[in-house]
Amino acid sequence: METEATTARGWREWHDAEQPLRIGVSACLLGQEVRFDGGHKRDRFVTDILGPFVEWVPVCPEVEVGMPIPRPSIRMVSSELGERLVCPKSGEDFTEAMQAYSLQKIEQLKLLGLDGYVFKRGSPSCGMERIPVYRNGTPLHKNGRGLYAGILQDQMTSLPVEEEGRLNDPPLRENFIERVLCNNRWRVARKRGLSRGRLVQFHQAHKLLLRTHDEGGYRRLGTLVGSAGTIPDEELYERYGEEFQSCLRIKPTVKRHTNVLQHAMGYFKNLLDSQEKRELLTSIEDYRLGLIPLIVPLTLLRFNMRRHKVEYLLDQIYFDPHPKELMLRNHC
Repeated sequence: METEATTARGWREWHDAEQPLRIGVSACLLGQEVRFDGGHKRDRFVTDILGPFVEWVPVCPEVEVGMPIPRPSIRMVSSELGERLVCPKSGEDFTEAMQAYSLQKIEQLKLLGLDGYVFKRGSPSCGMERIPVYRNGTPLHKNGRGLYAGILQDQMTSLPVEEEGRLNDPPLRENFIERVLCNNRWRVARKRGLSRGRLVQFHQAHKLLLRTHDEGGYRRLGTLVGSAGTIPDEELYERYGEEFQSCLRIKPTVKRHTNVLQHAMGYFKNLLDSQEKRELLTSIEDYRLGLIPLIVPLTLLRFNMRRHKVEYLLDQIYFDPHPKELMLRNHC
């Protein structure tokens, strides 16, 4: 059984209680009764599973822009002026008010240091994507974005964002939370005061994790770290942070995970006997074939890392990237 002591060199080492995971969220997902019908859309994964690890920043742009509870529903409408946020019952147009509110609110959120954002699916204000756009009362297409959500994504391009519905998909859920935790680790590293040496440590700890996302991005980050001293430090840190999040936006694949697992196994070449190697190889191959979840070969590798004190692997966040209570790697 893994204990706090055996996993302390993973994600916890790079986090800080004074800089908690801070995630913006559509207020109705927390159970706040702010929807147009006076109800809520409480999401149990958001509140009960992820909630204990997160400081939520609830936002309801419709209420904060001045709409009452309850209120007539609104929708995105195509017009000669572009897409507008309109109440079809009254004809009232909230576009300019929502745009002004959104820009002001986003500046406030930037000061808070968000690590991610969870939007309400299907909302004409908060929906990330696939929002119906109407013309003359008839659906025209479903390629719209919620007005507030679209502005936020345009203004905070590096911020990890997801919708609560998509978080029911295990790989999307894992990728989002992994990006949120990485965002927080980088924010904590900057807050503590980066040096070139600390940047090297940060990069070293994330090497295997980055390789599951994008091998090319991993190499670009390595080149950037190697350029320390040839460009101003602040420029180096800014460029690293941007490339770090860009690399993480690419979702991991089974193939890249398999490559990383096989690379890690190379560190045991002279440490395991033939039967132990065969057991480890079999678990990696079974994972590649979709027969077992990722957690199985990872558990075998972690056991041998601790048993043989393989320092390089023990320092890799890849083997302990997020709270085990979230069980994010228990799916195939």
